[in-house]
Amino acid sequence: MTLLEVLQLSTEFLKKRKIDNARLNVEHLLAHALGKKRIDLYLEFERELDEAELAPLRELIRRRGEGEPLQHLLGTVEFCGNVFKIDKRALVPRPETENLVELLKLENPKSTIVDVGTGSGVIALSLASKFPEAEVSAIDISEDALTLARENAERLGLTARVQFRKGDLLEKNSERFDLIVANLPYIAMQDRQSLAREVLYDPEVALFGGERGDEIIRKLIEQAPSHLQPNGLLALEIGLGQSEPLGDLLSQKKFHDIETKRDYQSLPRFLLARYG
Repeated sequence: MTLLEVLQLSTEFLKKRKIDNARLNVEHLLAHALGKKRIDLYLEFERELDEAELAPLRELIRRRGEGEPLQHLLGTVEFCGNVFKIDKRALVPRPETENLVELLKLENPKSTIVDVGTGSGVIALSLASKFPEAEVSAIDISEDALTLARENAERLGLTARVQFRKGDLLEKNSERFDLIVANLPYIAMQDRQSLAREVLYDPEVALFGGERGDEIIRKLIEQAPSHLQPNGLLALEIGLGQSEPLGDLLSQKKFHDIETKRDYQSLPRFLLARYG
């Protein structure tokens, strides 16, 4: 079969299995299997593919049809202009989380930053790139996720810039920071059945925040005052319907300048607040 025929048949296969953006998915997988860029495919539509080229592609298409995330199959994800390694050890970064990084500004270029629940390290490493003089730490409860984050730090040449450590939020941590940023689990356990197949490939510890969904975020809000420098910033990614109750909790805990920020789809996705 020609490359174009393979592309068309594979696209139909994924469409029948309810995969969104089927053609784009196939283009990515085909380019990955052939070791080419997507743009190169358009120059080779008439080229015949042999069995040695088709076999690995069939396996990738089969797995994608079963719902395995495209990012897991490619092994990488682009985030804030950098390419990160990604696999089942951590949550696949969502585009809206890039928006959180873009929102953050530092009053002092040498600020101290901690990314709580760092996962693959995309937030911490992106902030280290964005603020080269800042002191950046990253914490996660999962050793597997931390190993992946360290691999990404090495991949980007940022090993010396970010300190990774294992921990349950900020427990057993005596430091104070100018910025605490966190994209913590915020999905309610009762919503499990409504999640897309792809999402369920992510580690459960990175998805579910408790029966309501916001329990882990609430725990961090409780801890944050004793870990922020005067007028320090807490920046949170949150789930839908959580901005008002979590904003109320921030007020109760004497945070000020509380702001809800919207993501690319104009959904209330981020909470920013200062303390002290």
